[in-house]
Amino acid sequence: MADGQDQDRTTAGVRHGVLFDVDGTLVDSNYQHTIAWWQAFRRFGHDVPLAEIHRAIGMGGDKLVAHLLGDDRDPEQDTDLDSTHGAIFSSYWPGLRPFEGAGDLVRRCAADGLTVVLASSASQQELGVLRGIIDADDAISAATSSGDAENSKPSPDILVAALEAGGLEAANTVFVGDSVWDVHAASELDIPTIGLASGGTSEAELRDAGAVEVYKDIRVLLEAFDDGALHRLTTADTGA
Repeated sequence: MADGQDQDRTTAGVRHGVLFDVDGTLVDSNYQHTIAWWQAFRRFGHDVPLAEIHRAIGMGGDKLVAHLLGDDRDPEQDTDLDSTHGAIFSSYWPGLRPFEGAGDLVRRCAADGLTVVLASSASQQELGVLRGIIDADDAISAATSSGDAENSKPSPDILVAALEAGGLEAANTVFVGDSVWDVHAASELDIPTIGLASGGTSEAELRDAGAVEVYKDIRVLLEAFDDGALHRLTTADTGA
């Protein structure tokens, strides 16, 4: 886990924070992940439609393979499929870009006193690449990688690890993500999720999954910041 500047806000000893999913939320990478998985499946003789793969993006690799190939697959292929996906996806790293306003949103949260933690299931190396793309390390207090959780989303393990990394409690935290799997994982811990449709999941699907707010993209979220859940978190217990 990596640490940035400590801009944490505490109120009467209580720390408030925000957990950010990364792929599809801060970095525009979901469709590259989809293509990488499609190519990995093809190399192992599986013809899985791109649309089905995209709808599973946000799950951890192990869960995604089981979800798409079913129980009658050869489970001995799972690790190789995941590794192949990772190798193919790494070829897209140079072309990845942050969503417009990603760094601004992270800095706005930190400037308002929230502890910012990246709740990523990427490898440590990939996480370093993604942090460079976001370019807001001065506002990030901690981050998780795949080695920090035994089970991947939609299990909540990575969020538990992110809470621990930031010294946070679920009751004083908001999660920002782009997939129904993000919402399901956060719901297991009673953490409210702000959904972003930027990853390709519709507003209706995110709301049906339980997201408390949904925005088209980061810019719209920033424009509505003062009226939303993040601002209410920054003013919690202050009377503001």
